[in-house]
Amino acid sequence: MGRPFAHVAIDGPAGSGKTTVARALARRLHVLYLDTGAMYRAVAVAALRQGVPVDDEAAIVRLARAHPVRVEHDPHSDEGFRIFSGSEELGAALYGNEVSTVVSAVAAYAAVRGLMVERQRAIAAEGPVVMAGRDIGTVVLPGAPVKVFLTASLDVRVARRLAELAERGTVVEPGELRAQMAERDALDENRPVAPLRPAADALLIDSSDLGVDEVVGLIAAAVEAVRA
Repeated sequence: MGRPFAHVAIDGPAGSGKTTVARALARRLHVLYLDTGAMYRAVAVAALRQGVPVDDEAAIVRLARAHPVRVEHDPHSDEGFRIFSGSEELGAALYGNEVSTVVSAVAAYAAVRGLMVERQRAIAAEGPVVMAGRDIGTVVLPGAPVKVFLTASLDVRVARRLAELAERGTVVEPGELRAQMAERDALDENRPVAPLRPAADALLIDSSDLGVDEVVGLIAAAVEAVRA
């Protein structure tokens, strides 16, 4: 019998497919899945609802502490977990386009990231997990035996996000969305704290021309190699 693996870290920009791939991989491996981006989105939702300016770092940090983000594992939900801000479950509100436009600014604050990373590591300490985000392999779980950096061309990522929004009943002008995603890429890649970049030992996968099953197969093979 091969050695058990502990964690899989999947990083990448918006629309790269990391959420879909991580969820499918976790199901294939029968382990926990966590999209850490949903935790930062929870802070963004709270800020929008409370009318807290996202460029006011001190106010955002106070909000994040006053309404702590909580993850509740639920294998019966589509995501495999539920996200709460304080006592309120956020559900579909996490994925609105308005949230997408401000979440990078919220996630750039060191104190906010510190709060989220502490909780993410606590979840990982409980057992095997496939964790998706933007700094999992570099900051949250640098010791993960399998690290992946998943990317795709901007045009492909925009098309994917348009389809996701359409499924939720949200219509966005493609050019506007493209500009938003390009801006978010720049913010994520250039923030001073935990910028978006591949870990030195990450498996790099461009999913532009690959299906979900193909990407999952590549990562699963990496997991099997670690287990061997």
